[in-house]
Amino acid sequence: MKKQILGMALTATLGFSTPVLAAGAGQSIHVYKSPTCGCCTAWVDHMESNGFDVETTDTHDMNRVKFEAGISRNLASCHTAFVGDYVIEGHVPAADIHKLIADAPKARGLAVPGMPAGSPGMEMGDRKDHYQVLMFNDKGQTKVFAEHN
Repeated sequence: MKKQILGMALTATLGFSTPVLAAGAGQSIHVYKSPTCGCCTAWVDHMESNGFDVETTDTHDMNRVKFEAGISRNLASCHTAFVGDYVIEGHVPAADIHKLIADAPKARGLAVPGMPAGSPGMEMGDRKDHYQVLMFNDKGQTKVFAEHN
């Protein structure tokens, strides 16, 4: 656990990623989630079915994970993941994460705040809320990375 905390602290300290660092990230992603959250498990399944090698850590202290990762309340969702030097917060579609890795923008990560219906892991039949995937930096500034209906 100490190594994981140290890794998250180092990731939080780096702030912005560089294209060189992101290019070496590969397709591995580490997800921190509640052990009882079904939508988080469904999102992990979505990631695996889209080519990611997923490692999960169940924790009852997601607030600490989010704080150490630099996730502000306005970006928060139920699970937090790390791919390379990027933070992924919430129900971000795998295609958007693949694009993030390929483009390697100077950013802290991507977030889907809340838990919009129809996002990966939050499927509810035909119901699909419009939602945005936000790219954010270490100062909490955001811009729209993708929109989904």
